[in-house]
Amino acid sequence: MENVQAKPTTAPWLMISVVLVALNLRPSMAAVGPLLASIRGDVPLSFSSAALLTMLPVMAMGLAMFFGMGLAKRVGEHRSIVLSLVVIGVATLSRLFLDSALELIVSAIAAGIGIAMIQALMPALIKSRFSNNVSLFMGLYVTAIMGGAALAAAFSPFVQVHTGSWRIGLAIWAVLALVAVVVWYAQRSVLPPLPHAGSGAQEAFFGNGRAWLLAIFFGLGTASYTCVLAWLAPYYVEQGWSEQNAGLLLGFLTAMEVVSGLVTPAIANRRRDKRSVVAVLLVLIIIGFCGLILSPHQLSLLWPCLLGLGIGGLFPMSLILSLDHLDNPRRAGGLTAFVQGIGYLIAGLSPLIAGMIRDQLGSFEWAWWALTAVVVVMLLIVMRFDPRHYAQHIR
Repeated sequence: MENVQAKPTTAPWLMISVVLVALNLRPSMAAVGPLLASIRGDVPLSFSSAALLTMLPVMAMGLAMFFGMGLAKRVGEHRSIVLSLVVIGVATLSRLFLDSALELIVSAIAAGIGIAMIQALMPALIKSRFSNNVSLFMGLYVTAIMGGAALAAAFSPFVQVHTGSWRIGLAIWAVLALVAVVVWYAQRSVLPPLPHAGSGAQEAFFGNGRAWLLAIFFGLGTASYTCVLAWLAPYYVEQGWSEQNAGLLLGFLTAMEVVSGLVTPAIANRRRDKRSVVAVLLVLIIIGFCGLILSPHQLSLLWPCLLGLGIGGLFPMSLILSLDHLDNPRRAGGLTAFVQGIGYLIAGLSPLIAGMIRDQLGSFEWAWWALTAVVVVMLLIVMRFDPRHYAQHIR
């Protein structure tokens, strides 16, 4: 993918399209947690089985990430993204008619594959079209991803209450996919043809230690995101909250993620060394998890606020750290696809492990403690990302 700056007249169209596409990358997962009690009332699901609704799509995202740029090379980026949005929309809409745990899980996997195809392409596209402000536009893209999660988490319970059906609460988000398909398809006439994406030679990164370290860092950070997405609302329902209030709390957390996802990259945009920014985010997450465990009812808005600010900024910063390692957009896109592919495979296991802990020990608290320890390890890892030595690790 060659480095071509978007023209001033086309950049707004491109970013509006990217934002609408990004809004579709989390509702299929974020809507599940707040409705889990109602789903379990109709469909027999243990907490371990329910974890598969988050785990398997994330695992599918990891595996499909390695094929996303290859698909784009064959059919073109426009068509790849349209195809992926159609897959997400159909998988989401199908939940109107599903009656078994297996069918729900299959719909989640299908949505995860569509999500991965898009996420494999977007960082390279942004690196190519907005190379002078990669952090800012990555922040906008990731903010839209988390904005979609916030919408689904906050409003799915209200849809359920007003329609009397959790299926409609899950399926209504197919409307977002339809809007994104229409706008993305329409902007073909405004934008010049996008250059074909190469595979990014992802295979070359399998033997690179720094690429693996970046992937592990991304995976551990995403594990916090996926566990909070899957289990925060059920955790507070167990604490005596209603589904609506627990969903609103998750929506509040994801709203904080949106704020941090937009503000943090803007703060870091002109910094060559971004380690201090990332370290602050990790400390916020640690404090948030500790508060969630030790005092869930006291200052109940503060802990999700801190978690949201930390996780929301960490997601784009993890990708930006990968993009910063290489100047060539094609190579940088290949690296971020590798990082996300391996990272999502790591993160995909976390909701299942947390669900198993809940089933065995009767509480999510030990899962939160485990995630706190993981974030402490990430603090040690991030200190190794000195930009002065990037060229030594990845060429």
